[in-house]
Amino acid sequence: MSFKFIQEVMSPEELKGLLPISDYAAKVKTERDIQIRKIFTGESDKFLVIIGPCSADNEEAVLDYMSRLTKIAEKISDKILIIPRIYTNKPRTTGEGYKGILSQPDPEKKPDFHEGLLAMRRLHLRAIDTTGLTAADEMLYPENWPYVEDILSYVAVGARSVEDQQHRLTISGMDIPAGMKNPTSGALSVMMNSVVAAQGSHTFLYRKYEVETSGNPLAHTILRGATNKHNQNIANYHYEDLMRVLEMYAERPQLKNPACIVDANHSNSNKQYTEQPRIVREVLHSRRMNADLHKLIKGVMVESYIEPGCQKVGEHIYGKSITDPCLGWEITEKLLLEMAEIL
Repeated sequence: MSFKFIQEVMSPEELKGLLPISDYAAKVKTERDIQIRKIFTGESDKFLVIIGPCSADNEEAVLDYMSRLTKIAEKISDKILIIPRIYTNKPRTTGEGYKGILSQPDPEKKPDFHEGLLAMRRLHLRAIDTTGLTAADEMLYPENWPYVEDILSYVAVGARSVEDQQHRLTISGMDIPAGMKNPTSGALSVMMNSVVAAQGSHTFLYRKYEVETSGNPLAHTILRGATNKHNQNIANYHYEDLMRVLEMYAERPQLKNPACIVDANHSNSNKQYTEQPRIVREVLHSRRMNADLHKLIKGVMVESYIEPGCQKVGEHIYGKSITDPCLGWEITEKLLLEMAEIL
């Protein structure tokens, strides 16, 4: 056989039994989900900032980062709603390297999905209980949704997953905002088609069951830049790009709650993480210059951690990314305060 069966992992019900959500955390999630939903429906004019480490590789460092974020969130809460990134799954272009805490709760040890499931859920629960913030995670594996459906407030579908049928259909069964990134090719039509699919109702096979979904009216677009055939990065956060997304929504009147988030890193920054503050400022400027863009652009994504840059696995620099480089805390704090002033 080509598959070697290592161990049977616990079911979502078993994991929730071992690590149940507290009454406090459940209350926080309900309240924050309502606040976030109102931003996407246009009932609230607050601006979303989805911010945090590229990957949540160290529980204590992530919670330390979030405690700092909480203090800033309180100061700017009249203008900005912060959703921390706790990305427990990390896509790898070639399949090599660290794949996130779900796969490797200890980045220096072999994969262990049993311990990884515990680490993933424990981190999210501790984050809510200690900071009062519910988080965003990437939906890299659609079958993982039942393990975290009661604790997440936002999910993102990455550029390499957005064309996948199972991702689109699974999103259609969620009741929280789900961002569909443009693919690495940059084809905006692919991104828009994924939103159409995610907002629709579907019947399909999911975790041994035939299921029917109601559609997710909070599915929306995320611009993250693209790569051409010469492997050159192409930004798509400029005014003209935002206007094109606006036009494409107008061409699809069946879509509910037109919304777009701009990812300030990845191909948009030409993988130069220090460019993120400049890109955020330009997006805010474009939003100020056009009333329709003001309604469309609901927020930005920023990769940020305690220490700037990145490190290799095993270097043990506290609060520094072991995947993509991130802004450090000093610049992060300055950026968030500046954004609140601009808004």
